[in-house]
Amino acid sequence: MTDDVRSLLIAVAATAVAALLLGWFLHAHRRDRSLRRLQTFFGLPENSECLLVVGRDAGPEGAVGRNDVFALLELAAAIKNCGAKAQLISGESARQGFGERTEICIGNPMSNRRMAAHLHSLLPGVAVNTDTEPGPDRGAFLIGTERFRLENGSVEHVLLARLTAGQQGRPVFLACGQRSVTNQAATRYLAKHHTKLARKHGSGGNFCVLLKVVNSQAYGPDVVELVKDVTRAATTAQPKLTTSKDL
Repeated sequence: MTDDVRSLLIAVAATAVAALLLGWFLHAHRRDRSLRRLQTFFGLPENSECLLVVGRDAGPEGAVGRNDVFALLELAAAIKNCGAKAQLISGESARQGFGERTEICIGNPMSNRRMAAHLHSLLPGVAVNTDTEPGPDRGAFLIGTERFRLENGSVEHVLLARLTAGQQGRPVFLACGQRSVTNQAATRYLAKHHTKLARKHGSGGNFCVLLKVVNSQAYGPDVVELVKDVTRAATTAQPKLTTSKDL
């Protein structure tokens, strides 16, 4: 083997090694950047804690509803990927403010007292019909001046929101649905589309979107449509907001 050939082989090998190292570096950089974006969006730096708040179930005391369990599972991978830990509590027993830890609150104001408090404090433009008597407006959402009725098993709505109580506050995520199956649909949408939501609203931006779950009787939480962004209407108190009794 001549010196020229040997030099050429060494140059080719060095170029290949450099390309491999560059590829590894770029992959690691993209992975780290993706992780930082995920952590920023969820407000979950390494070794932080995420508070999971669920509503009461009609079953044994302390039990978590079946659909709420599925909703929590939708988020488990994202929390784990952030390197964070989760704490599960009931909305009936939560007695603390918000902003110190990321919180994910699941349920409607009838089953989750903390959700009712969050709607009042953070989404003053939203009213939920909580009447127990049957009627066309039972479970309906009033967002600003628009009403969104529940068609049981056919067309059901859920609010998905990311809200902060201050510039430095950790976010509160709300999944407030007209039925429990819609809560799972919302958390699945959040886990699947968090990159898209962060791109549209900013990694640390607030938003409130209305989702529609179509034919849950046949498809469960799988068929979900984005109805509209209702951030402005939901976060703006109405001059005289109609109560659930008046819906």
